[in-house]
Amino acid sequence: MSLHPIIRTISQPLFAILLSLPALAQQPASSIPSTGFAGLDQYRASRISIYTDDFGQLARYREADAALAPPAVGEKRVVFLGDSITEYWKLPNYFPGKPYINRGVDGQTTPEMLVRFRQDVIDLQPKVVVILAGTNDIAGVTGPTFNEDIEANYASMAELARAHSIRMVFASVLPVHNYTHDAEESFALRPRGRILALNKWLKDYCAKNRLVYLDYFSALVDERGMLKRALADDGLHPTGAGYKIMAPLAEKAIQKALVENRHR
Repeated sequence: MSLHPIIRTISQPLFAILLSLPALAQQPASSIPSTGFAGLDQYRASRISIYTDDFGQLARYREADAALAPPAVGEKRVVFLGDSITEYWKLPNYFPGKPYINRGVDGQTTPEMLVRFRQDVIDLQPKVVVILAGTNDIAGVTGPTFNEDIEANYASMAELARAHSIRMVFASVLPVHNYTHDAEESFALRPRGRILALNKWLKDYCAKNRLVYLDYFSALVDERGMLKRALADDGLHPTGAGYKIMAPLAEKAIQKALVENRHR
């Protein structure tokens, strides 16, 4: 398979970020342009060393990946790739005995995940990868990002997975809520319209490319179009009750991907 389409689909914002890192490293945190959201400004300032020294945070799982043995014969290994929503998910509690590997990293956006896709997905030789990403892109954690940029990164990961015979499950972006004071900024940073548009694109892309779309959104949203209050204290990260709803949906999507893989 030619790699030219893969290269072309890597988003321009990723290259812009990488080119800007030397200048960024020379700036004191106080000189970084404000986003207008105090919490986001503080978070971005706290991550300057990450953005300049290890943009994709390859160091996060480098040793764990190296220590992981290749899949055993017949093993249906699955990698969960994502941000904090994935990292905080204690997979062994929800998928006991399953060879499911958590490769979530707190605060990550899709360009960062694309940087570590080879190390944390391809090199682990999974049968399936479950990607839950995009909410931090919408929030602007690594800078202002259009939905088209996020979609390009999704497509790049899908093409890389296909080139290595890894079945792809794309999870919808989760809804958010502002039912608590702690949730107000996260909610404001993630407009519902953008989430809905991104999920529609994902669903259509999966249908056109024979990938599995995992619809968490519909199962977690309330009558007001927000994440159900009982499922997240901060409006963004699921509680145990939220993960309990998500787990069987993820398992069903994984099994669908495995079955479709056998039929290809």
